[in-house]
Amino acid sequence: MLQRIQSIWLLLAASLSGLSTRFSFFSGNRMNTSSNEKEWVEFTALESSFTSIIAIALAVAALVTIFMYKDRKRQLMVTLALLVVSGIQIALYYSASNGFTESKTDLTSLISFAIPVFFVLAAVGIYKDEQLVKNADRLR
Repeated sequence: MLQRIQSIWLLLAASLSGLSTRFSFFSGNRMNTSSNEKEWVEFTALESSFTSIIAIALAVAALVTIFMYKDRKRQLMVTLALLVVSGIQIALYYSASNGFTESKTDLTSLISFAIPVFFVLAAVGIYKDEQLVKNADRLR
């Protein structure tokens, strides 16, 4: 299970998804409605309930996907679905930046951009395993 490279990619995606709750994606000035003053805010996944749910769900689903190694087709489909969800999460981050008067993307946003890359690498590994098993069955 952990000998397969896609398990490592999925584990890295899960850990980075968990880290995205701690590190900011962007930071900027936002108007405080009670005092009409600008306040400096670092936007993490925990700032919005929807992005925090997605970040935690990505981490848990990636960990669960590691243990689906006996059913590679389902593991591949779940990994591709997680790839789409991680893209939606990045789009949500950018849509949240519209609520700020000025914002800049932080260096730690690379964590969120690395998550879909690891899902792609995991999907490629799962696909290669599936092809290897099909070729081995054909030769028998």
